[in-house]
Amino acid sequence: MAQPASDGPVIRTPDQLLRVFVSSTLGELAAERRAARGAIEQLHLAPVMFELGARPHPPRKLYRSYLEQSDVFVGIYGDRYGWIAPGEEISGLEDEYRLADPRMPKLIYLKASTSREERLAALIKRIQVDDGASYVTFSTEEELRAHLVNDLATLLAERFQTVEEDTRVASAVVPQASPVYAQVPPPYTPIVGRGTEIDELSAMVDDPHARVVTIVGPGGIGKSRLAIEVALRTGPHFADGVAFVALENVSDEKLLLPSLAKALGMGESGEAPIEDRLPTALARRPVLIVLDNFEQLVNAAPVLVRLYAAAPEATFLVTSRAVLRIRGERVYELGGLSLGSLADRVSARPPTVAEASRSEAVQLFVERARAARGDFELSPANVAAVVGICQQLEGSPLAIELAAPRVRALPPQNILKRLDRPLEVLRSAARDVPERQRTLQATIEWSCRLLTPAQRDLLADLSVFAPGFTYEAVEALGAGRPWAGRELEDLAALVDNSLLKQQSQTEMPAFTIPATVRQFAEHLLEERGDLDLLRAAHTRYYTDLARRMRPQLSGAGQVEAAARLELEVPNLRQSMQYSVALGTPDDAGDLAWALLVFWWFGGHFGQVRVRMQELLAQQGANAGEHTRAVAGFLISWVDMWHRPSADVAVAFDEARGLFARTGDVSGEALATACAAFTRSSLPGSDVGACRADLAHSVELFESVGDAWGAALALVGLGRVESVLGEEEQAAESYLRAGRVAREHSDVLATLITDHHIGRVQLFGGRIEEAERTFAASVHLSASLSLEGGICDGLEGLSAIAALRGEDERAGLMAGAAAALRQRLALYEVPAFVFHERYLDRVRAADPELFASAFARGQELTIAEAVALAPPVTPATGPEVADAAVALAS
Repeated sequence: MAQPASDGPVIRTPDQLLRVFVSSTLGELAAERRAARGAIEQLHLAPVMFELGARPHPPRKLYRSYLEQSDVFVGIYGDRYGWIAPGEEISGLEDEYRLADPRMPKLIYLKASTSREERLAALIKRIQVDDGASYVTFSTEEELRAHLVNDLATLLAERFQTVEEDTRVASAVVPQASPVYAQVPPPYTPIVGRGTEIDELSAMVDDPHARVVTIVGPGGIGKSRLAIEVALRTGPHFADGVAFVALENVSDEKLLLPSLAKALGMGESGEAPIEDRLPTALARRPVLIVLDNFEQLVNAAPVLVRLYAAAPEATFLVTSRAVLRIRGERVYELGGLSLGSLADRVSARPPTVAEASRSEAVQLFVERARAARGDFELSPANVAAVVGICQQLEGSPLAIELAAPRVRALPPQNILKRLDRPLEVLRSAARDVPERQRTLQATIEWSCRLLTPAQRDLLADLSVFAPGFTYEAVEALGAGRPWAGRELEDLAALVDNSLLKQQSQTEMPAFTIPATVRQFAEHLLEERGDLDLLRAAHTRYYTDLARRMRPQLSGAGQVEAAARLELEVPNLRQSMQYSVALGTPDDAGDLAWALLVFWWFGGHFGQVRVRMQELLAQQGANAGEHTRAVAGFLISWVDMWHRPSADVAVAFDEARGLFARTGDVSGEALATACAAFTRSSLPGSDVGACRADLAHSVELFESVGDAWGAALALVGLGRVESVLGEEEQAAESYLRAGRVAREHSDVLATLITDHHIGRVQLFGGRIEEAERTFAASVHLSASLSLEGGICDGLEGLSAIAALRGEDERAGLMAGAAAALRQRLALYEVPAFVFHERYLDRVRAADPELFASAFARGQELTIAEAVALAPPVTPATGPEVADAAVALAS
């Protein structure tokens, strides 16, 4: 539930990304703008750029609005002063600089040049004497990007207060980490109307007794856009911010909890069942959770009751086409945009322009019409037709957005006539479909009829994609299709007609079809008998993508590969589902196995487990031996952490046999290691035999050059050796694992091994080395948003602070780590919790001081907690070559 705002300094909740406004000429500096956007998104900030949202608004109105909502001004200047609009005296470039709030930080980048236009040179001279601006020159896009990353990181560092005077916060590296929660999608266009609805819903969400607020309405009515606006307004009232869970492509009820956990920053790598971790993680978190497009999962609604019962400070804002009908739900029924006094108009006199302009529906039509045709104006000649269109479409935002672009070719009077025609979709619609929904379907069909045949075919074919598909994927799908070779032009036409949306995802553009349009397009594809054909093409592309990405997931480039795949998760998941449905389960098995490292890295094991269970249940008899091994292994992997048993070990043994028969040595080695690790945790097991099996798995990995597998098996071997009391052998195993990981530039394996190497160094009295190891682990984990690694590193550093007598610092770091573990519901095996023994001395010496520091540490943001770790340098990290010497001490 909402919390009162604090009087202290403003620290943004995770949903409120800092917005960075980028000002430059467009065509001249297109490459530089792409570099700037990449730099901004690398730091997980929001780029505010004309081209990302310019369609629905006149240019000057757009950049004025964008500037008002931005936090940082970035100016990039080359040779040209820019275009001067009719009636204006200065270019938009200079106007943007002048309009920027004087309090806004201004970062200016001047491209090396000998031929700047005179007026630009004059503007730059004024900038150079502006105390509120800093500037630097650059020559290449790479240089610009490096400057921007460093400057923005420094700027971010200055936003946080120093936690303690004696800490080295000021010199700490600012983590390039994503927010804790899945971000509220940044609205690139201002919302039109809905002021009353926003006020009413915000009051409902802020009510301390509210648990579940459901926005109910038909498709295309604007539920998601309204939820975003309400979340942005009310988010600051929740101490833990907002988590946005997009469920548009989640139709399996088993995936609700994994999707929610992912949005809350709780990846599934094993450890404990997500259904147990979520209530624990939410227990004391004042957070607003937005569940968007819940209608496909209404049968899972009782899960929310269990969650909010365990999380008294959490509030759920849900969008759905159907009421959830659960205890504690408050329903808000959403209708179309207001028509104002025009709704029940009976007068024969046509409405005036002034009267019509007060209607929210008319405002939206005019905005979208101007985006399609810049000179469009509401006038006495067309006002009656525009009002008629909005009345005919009952204020449905999506229907209006589809109809308005037609002003490029037709006057509003002709658009209205065509809307009045009985269309096939209306004649065939079921009787129980609401009138507004039939009207929307009719509008979509009419919009499709105005496309070329190839464009209609493309729209139908694109319906096989889940949200967030790339241009490369579209090209791959096009082989032999009527639109092949015209992808770029036809995609642009679909975007222009509001049938397709282009998303902002790093430097790789991605596309999404609005849910209602996608359903219509899928129906077209099914009618043509091409549904299975296109689903098979989808599966071929994503299976091939997984195979191509597999080598990049173990070694240099691993982080970049994982970031690319994170954008593809909805379609990777969709591809496995298609493969099972089409009777080609081996494709699903190949895809799942190729991305094993990514599933772990990204915390997606829970979702993959569901797909593998479906595969065995529906196509187990048709699956090959290797696919059955993969499915059995991935299901058992989760069980190994959640509920280890003799049966789980046997399942790994069966997978090992299948891997061996199909010649997959890495699979055989991994199944061998997991069977041994599972048995080692069971009472009365032969731990010595488990140790031997783990050592054998290391040999198998090394025989095929699988460095990632070898490093992990060595860590497992070290843990079993610790259980046997063979600490020196365990230390050697950890050190070997670290050497292997670093020799192959494997970031994930390095993080896993560093925690154990730090223990070796700490126990051996190599305190400075241990501190460097733990600090490097904290900063690297933060840069990858791997919060479990941050916990491990902070706990190690807290032990070192306690050893040095830095009691307050020890308490701060221990508190920060404990709060993170509570939020993630992610706890270490008790036998491997080592920092507490060092903290016991601090607790005994000054209980009050430690308790105070621990409590303050629990309140730190992730960035503030990471800043407690000593800064890293290129030489920082475990000195693997020398670390063996530590064994002697």
